[in-house]
This record gives sequence, C-alpha cells and structure tokens, in this order.
Amino acid sequence: MELETAINEWHESVNEGDLRRSADAVGDPVVVLGPKGAGPITSAQFADWVDRSGIRLKPRSWHPVSDRLMVVEEDATWPESAGPTRVATVFRVGGGKVTAALRLPDLKSALELAYICREMAATE
Repeated sequence: MELETAINEWHESVNEGDLRRSADAVGDPVVVLGPKGAGPITSAQFADWVDRSGIRLKPRSWHPVSDRLMVVEEDATWPESAGPTRVATVFRVGGGKVTAALRLPDLKSALELAYICREMAATE
C-alpha cells in the first residue's frame, strides 16, 4: 500500500537522521504543522528541521482515514527530553511521498483534523 510505504519511509528516514533520505521522503513542498507553526516548506527545509530538531518518532498506532490520509500515534523524543511524549501526526501521501505531516498533541485532535481534511477534499 502506497500510503503505508511512504509513511514508513518517512519515519525511518527521520529516525535515522538521514537528511538526504528525509528530503526524498517528502513532496516539494510538504505542508507541516507543529508547535512552531504551519505551512508549506521545501524538502530541503524539511531535512534541515530533521537535523536541527533531532526528533525521533516511534509509531504506536495507525488509523487510516482515506486512501491518502492516515493518522499515526507516536512517541516523540528529542535529544533534551527526559522521556517520550505521545503525539499524533496526520499524514497525507501523494506520488509515493508524504505531502503533509501535521503533528498534533493527541490522537483525538489529529483524527478530528484528518476527518475535516477528508471531507474538504471530498467536496472540492
């Protein structure tokens, strides 16, 4: 399944800190959402974020929303963190790459956003 393959590649490249692979795992641009803002960034900017943040995201549960959308609940860690923080990311995939990664503080809010995105796409 293209959706799962692309999201697995995204996680593996980010968790390995592989900047070239991270840039290749996302669309150009890729839409992001996180604590420091939201919007489209280039694949190079995404790789720079992987490098700067040092984030690692361990998938815990997968929640398919549509053929292009998936919510993944994850345990996030950063170099300075004492332990993991549970978060959830709404992923959108197109052309075999992650074209959006919208990180939210919990599964409920991520699923709500994913369902809104799905309904918006369905009514275009």
